[in-house]
Amino acid sequence: MSPRPNDWWVRVKVGAAVTLGGLLIRLLGRTWRIRHEGAERLYGPLRRGETQVVVFWHGEILPIAWGHRGSGIAPLISTHADGEIIARIVEDLGYRTVRGSTSRGGARAILEMVRLLEEGVTIAVTPDGPRGPRHDFAPGALAVAQRAGRPVLGVRASATRAWRLRSWDRHLVPKPFATVTYRYSEPQLLRAGSVREAEARAPEMAQMLLDLAPAPND
Repeated sequence: MSPRPNDWWVRVKVGAAVTLGGLLIRLLGRTWRIRHEGAERLYGPLRRGETQVVVFWHGEILPIAWGHRGSGIAPLISTHADGEIIARIVEDLGYRTVRGSTSRGGARAILEMVRLLEEGVTIAVTPDGPRGPRHDFAPGALAVAQRAGRPVLGVRASATRAWRLRSWDRHLVPKPFATVTYRYSEPQLLRAGSVREAEARAPEMAQMLLDLAPAPND
């Protein structure tokens, strides 16, 4: 059966966006000077095969994706059109992906992330994505961590020179030759007796992320 004209045009647009977006990220990212503060909190467990639930804000996807390329981490990415573009770009950077949401019909995605954690794959979630509100920590990542018995690790990115897009998440785009700094929280083992107890810690986890970056970055 031949694809509908609209389907064909969507595929063309997505393919073009993936090609152009991937090229721009690589060209821009190669100019950045990279600094890590507390990186052993992420890479130590990765080397030992110990999995975690990594959380970071949606507005820092670009620098965080570049700074941790090739790590084999599996980020959760939504199934809408923008998510398809992001998924294909990050897969080219060496990530696995989980498609879905922890909020809208998210049971399947949550089960998939728990399975990956138990199989030795660290997963990543933007708790204010895919649509915001900005820096509003949805509790789905904490439900995953509680069910799998894995710690939560916060990551932030900041840049000495950057653009802020006029999107809902005010996306951070470090300028060429900026110094990009990644900061990592202490791993937080929830030790919650139930998913409800784990989810109740969402405001605390949001504050943890906010405290990781200097005020000018926000």
